[in-house]
Amino acid sequence: MSVMSATTITRVRMGFLCALTMVALAFVRAPLGAETTTTHPFVGVTYIDRIERTPRDVHMHIVQIDLTAPGIRFTSSPPAGRREVIRQTTLSFLEQEHAQVAINGHFFLPFPSEETDAWVIGLAASNGRVYSAFEPPEQNYALLADAPAINIDADNRASIVHRDPSYADGLHVTEPVTLWTALAGSAQVITDGAVTIPDYIDAEHPAARLTPGSPRRYANGNSWYDVVTARSVIGLSRDRRTLTMFTVDAKGDSAGMRVGEVATFLIKDYGVWDAINIDGGGSTSLAMADPSTGRGRLVNTSSDNPAGRLVASSLAVFARTR
Repeated sequence: MSVMSATTITRVRMGFLCALTMVALAFVRAPLGAETTTTHPFVGVTYIDRIERTPRDVHMHIVQIDLTAPGIRFTSSPPAGRREVIRQTTLSFLEQEHAQVAINGHFFLPFPSEETDAWVIGLAASNGRVYSAFEPPEQNYALLADAPAINIDADNRASIVHRDPSYADGLHVTEPVTLWTALAGSAQVITDGAVTIPDYIDAEHPAARLTPGSPRRYANGNSWYDVVTARSVIGLSRDRRTLTMFTVDAKGDSAGMRVGEVATFLIKDYGVWDAINIDGGGSTSLAMADPSTGRGRLVNTSSDNPAGRLVASSLAVFARTR
């Protein structure tokens, strides 16, 4: 048995103390009551199930996709029906396409409605077919006219795209990309790593792009984006190698979030650089296949019904099992 020198003993003790300090700091930094489970169900896919107690009880689901991983590809709801799409749940779209992950997409009209034929609001493309244009929405108290969209081309190059005003048809973008899998939201809520929640037109914001109005007299100080509810957001990392899908519930153990809270959270904890806010509330849906059986399930708790709402569009991810 060897005998340690005084110097060695001191180093061991210092290392032990440093380890204890790091453990103590970890407990200090971990939010009280926070629970996080991280798994890697498919190649290039990380799933985070996270519960926080601040700013209120919230249950979040985050999926991060490595766009460079082998086998990763995307599709979105195609045009169909008497209008632009036929509504279906995100879970049924996942199962129909035999995909591994799917999230709800566009805002849509008519709403509320029992009809299954619907128009999506804003730019939409599925497998290279552009079937809906940038447009001024009826809900201009919530959705920006010509709201930016996220586009993923056939080679998984992803970016936020904007309407090219030199074309009257609203089917072209200013960026030099090929529209392939594209969906629009209400606004770009993270831009170059900063929170960018739109303002309402008033005397202090004459250039703002939202119009004050119904159904709850939305205006600056009472923004639609400040409503605490279920939310869905899709974003990209600065290097555009990681696509992040985010949902937060507003039922059961979760009270929902403001869009600004979501944006701040995604920037701080998940490296999101650009993001769009997509349809939320009862439409918020995140579905995932079981990597062992292939059977799909809704991983979040829908505030509409247990199977999820019939939505106008969904974005699906294909990934290899490990």
